[in-house]
Amino acid sequence: MPFYHTLGKIPPKRHTIFKKPDGSLYYEQLFGTIGFDGMSTNLYHCQRPTQVKEIKGSYSVAPKIAINNNIKSYRFHGFKINPEKDYLQSRKNVLTNSDASIILSAPQESTSDYFYKNTDADELIFVHRGSGKFRSHLGNLDFKYGDYIVIPRGTIYKLDFDSTDNRLFIVESRRPIYTPKRYRNWFGQLLEHSPYCERDLRAPYELETNDEKGDFLIKVKKQDEIFDMIYASHPFDVVGYDGFNFPYAFSIHDFEPITGRIHQPPPVHQTFETDAFVVCSFVPRLYDYHPDSIPAPYNHSNIDSDEVLYYVDGDFMSRNDIDAGHISLHPAGIPHGPHPGAAERSIGKTKTDELAVMVDTFKPLMVTEEAMKIADEEYHKSWLE
Repeated sequence: MPFYHTLGKIPPKRHTIFKKPDGSLYYEQLFGTIGFDGMSTNLYHCQRPTQVKEIKGSYSVAPKIAINNNIKSYRFHGFKINPEKDYLQSRKNVLTNSDASIILSAPQESTSDYFYKNTDADELIFVHRGSGKFRSHLGNLDFKYGDYIVIPRGTIYKLDFDSTDNRLFIVESRRPIYTPKRYRNWFGQLLEHSPYCERDLRAPYELETNDEKGDFLIKVKKQDEIFDMIYASHPFDVVGYDGFNFPYAFSIHDFEPITGRIHQPPPVHQTFETDAFVVCSFVPRLYDYHPDSIPAPYNHSNIDSDEVLYYVDGDFMSRNDIDAGHISLHPAGIPHGPHPGAAERSIGKTKTDELAVMVDTFKPLMVTEEAMKIADEEYHKSWLE
């Protein structure tokens, strides 16, 4: 994230002597991205972070593809993904390409027996249901309904849930996730016309420091395999850090919508970006105020991207028969727009209470076997009159 954050104890200068109370050294680690050219953070560990005792084995989590080249619009019933006790086992990859994966997850229990690290991708977790604490070697964050949690690749973390009723919409990105360029100046600061600013972003506030030796299981994801790695020291042994590379949270409820006299295009809803896809937030807002405006979106052609819309809550005025937890996929190459009657119904309306998350990918998405288990095969006919 392009703003500076520090937590815990750090020495006055990087790469200099930093002693423990007993006179021995803390162990410095550069946690960086894009080689040495991207955002980075300097961490200070009680124990060496490199002590691997054993690699016990691995198993594949590669998605099984049902449709490799898809031209059909789909609706998926996201809440039909069955809850599972274990967090990693609950993650079901429903749409994927070489840049990103879209995952649904309904975990019932906290990650108590292991730590998790994704080395393949940044993760963006949207919390649809549930609350709790995100715990990482870079500090802790509280989360609740409507929160995005942005997790840089390589972050070691756990999720502690307050209850068994949890629903997560997760985007894995093989490119770093940033705030949109259009809303940043050349220093990285969010500008005045941005729909949110730095004070809306929640950095880790609580650092756990466990100076312990033993056998600590970290499940590490690399190239669609999970490796069970046993480390000789507790992963959460950081006494302090500073830098720009760390997890943070942002609530969709803090996104300030941009409106106009006539219908505004989807980029005004943009919340995050990579060079391979964008993420947008549709939030309650006033409708267009031109006297002849049609608030419903106009028909548009997806020529360059697949559009995925995850419906969270509220009244989705451009769609018929859509409920919370549904996902629509409108693939590149064909036009789509409001369902029959939606444009007419929207005329004269002054506001919407819809809440949704959109992901537009620049490469086509493949549909997985998990997705087909919850697919509406007739959705593509829903525009017929």
